[in-house]
Amino acid sequence: MARGWWSGLIGVIIFSGSLPATRIAVSGFTPLFLTSARAVIAALLGAGLLLLLPQKRPARADIGPLTVVAAGVVIGFPLLTALALEHITAARSIVFIGLLPLATALFGVLRGGERPKPAFWLFSVVGAATVAGFALGNGVPSSVVGDLLMVGAVLLCGLGYAEGARLSRRLGGWQVISWALLLALPLMLAVAVATRPETLAPVTAAAWAGLAYVSVFSMLVGFVFWYRGLALGGIAAVGQLQLLQPFFGLALAAFLVGEQVSSTMIAATLLVVLCVAGARRFA
Repeated sequence: MARGWWSGLIGVIIFSGSLPATRIAVSGFTPLFLTSARAVIAALLGAGLLLLLPQKRPARADIGPLTVVAAGVVIGFPLLTALALEHITAARSIVFIGLLPLATALFGVLRGGERPKPAFWLFSVVGAATVAGFALGNGVPSSVVGDLLMVGAVLLCGLGYAEGARLSRRLGGWQVISWALLLALPLMLAVAVATRPETLAPVTAAAWAGLAYVSVFSMLVGFVFWYRGLALGGIAAVGQLQLLQPFFGLALAAFLVGEQVSSTMIAATLLVVLCVAGARRFA
């Protein structure tokens, strides 16, 4: 159990840099190219792991779940967040990440057939209302389009996390994300070629660094630790470590991107975290 928590914590710390790095990367690349390029790079690295450490191929019954993982965390979440970050700041987007533990737990409940107590749903509604109220507020620059894209990203990511955790119990954490990346490779490679920049001259070193981070760490290394943690410690339990991600992410957004983090944003994030913690207690 302890190994699961430590592994999950390392994954959360790695993921905390994803949105600030994406925010930096979209300054030099389009969202479609960034999403496809990071997936292609990570898929090649995953293929290398599978070649160096030969693994049993997934069964035919695993293809459907692996497709869900690919749709959620390889394509859906990266693309929707990259699109959202054209409309909102990284700091604002991180507030929505406070809902990821709840989304992960909800899909864990749906897939596992658990029956949460009524208080679970109360905390869920309060948490969702907090995010909606923050999104409609005028305290920080906002965008309805950006906010809706982040909601969709969180839902897809929660589904991908829960499905990947179930598979990790049989296939292993790094194996699941590697197979999911390979499954998405043909589509992502075609999109990368079709949307590649006409010239790379205007792309800054910071944008390249952002692409490198989301390709290597956000798309592969983070999942190695995260899926292992979920498999060892449980989806609902270890999934709550994501409660720390908004705080890590807000600090990185302020430090790396120079974005202002308002007191309202911090208060909203804290309230969301408390609501998710309450929901976890009664799950």
